[in-house]
Amino acid sequence: MKDKKKYSRREFISASVKGAAVLSATSMLGNEAFGAFEKPGGIPRRTLGKTGMSVSILSFGGGSQFLKNPDGEWEKLLQKALDSGINLFDTAPEYTIANYFKPGEVKKSVGSSEERFGEILSPYRKNIHLITKIDGRDPATVKKSVEDSLKNMKTDYLDALLIHAISDKDTVADLEKGVYREIADLKRQGIVKFIGFSSMDSGGRSKDILQNLDFDIAMMAINPTKYRNYASIAVPVAREKGVGVIAIKVLRDIVGKDAKPAELFEYVWSEAGVAAAMVAHVGMKTFDENIKLAVKYGKATAASVNRQEMEFRLASYAGPHALSWARPDYRDGGIIV
Repeated sequence: MKDKKKYSRREFISASVKGAAVLSATSMLGNEAFGAFEKPGGIPRRTLGKTGMSVSILSFGGGSQFLKNPDGEWEKLLQKALDSGINLFDTAPEYTIANYFKPGEVKKSVGSSEERFGEILSPYRKNIHLITKIDGRDPATVKKSVEDSLKNMKTDYLDALLIHAISDKDTVADLEKGVYREIADLKRQGIVKFIGFSSMDSGGRSKDILQNLDFDIAMMAINPTKYRNYASIAVPVAREKGVGVIAIKVLRDIVGKDAKPAELFEYVWSEAGVAAAMVAHVGMKTFDENIKLAVKYGKATAASVNRQEMEFRLASYAGPHALSWARPDYRDGGIIV
């Protein structure tokens, strides 16, 4: 992609780049790659499936929890992430204060997660991986959405572009002839390195999509409640196809005393095929604790969590009465991440 610098962000998207180099995908590395360190004593990094990207097992989410941090605080969180070795950052155009909070609830001057990322992360662009998403399903809006995201984050390319919040309402056929075709074209042009989807409400549909469409990354809800059974239904297909798996909805601070944060993270990190846990943070105290948990996990020589016992203990949470994102009126980017 040596010609990339000749194009503006707008030209990248509007021009038909014939013969653009297609990024080669490496095969998924063996289990020995999991838990590998970028540096001794730091947050471990794992290979994200066939993307070949080495990503921190604790990654940084830009959803509403992150947006709750006021000016003067969110900047410190992003800098702390960089200083701690976190190199995978996820956001979406929908992640804005205007979408999820009433006026005055959050003191702000930068109300968009993408804009916040652009303010702090752009000087470190070569050392990090940026993910954003396509919120809707109208293929006509994809290129403009990506153009806006590139502008907001002050970059000329994305490491990954995901279709946001796959559910039972989505079908393989509709996606294939719609937004999937558009994001695959952006990948061919080199504007996007890798493509994928996120899902927190349909393990079955995620499996269908993984079996029928060529994705590089799947971001799915994986936790001991086994809600929608992503780990047993969709993750095996992702592993078979070399699709990199990122876990969301880890449940920290949601199940209270029924599970410790260390248990919840270890449950996710010990799931075969999971490269990283994507977590948004409010406040430095919790963020510091999570960083320490990631470092400690990397130093462990054996798993300490009893997965079956945890699943039994938290089984009662697997329903809309406990998990806010399982409620009919929930929008991704809402209160719980």
